[in-house]
Amino acid sequence: MEQYTGLLFPILLLVIFYFLLIRPQRKKDKQIREMRSNLKVGDQITTIGGIYGKIVKVKEDILTIEVGSDKIKLNVAKWSVGNVEDK
Repeated sequence: MEQYTGLLFPILLLVIFYFLLIRPQRKKDKQIREMRSNLKVGDQITTIGGIYGKIVKVKEDILTIEVGSDKIKLNVAKWSVGNVEDK
């Protein structure tokens, strides 16, 4: 029994580390991937660079967004979307 007490503390630290850091980060990453895969024309988005725009065209990995009052069109990568604004 004494031989296992030396392993108990490192295993306990790994379990705590998993539940406090790894699991929440995986959950957050999953939500972001899901949000980016559900993008559609008409969504108001904010890129991770701080650009606000409206999606006008969706390709596999590229979005075309309208920006500003002049409706300038920009092509951005799907991974650059940081947030979808609530309607």
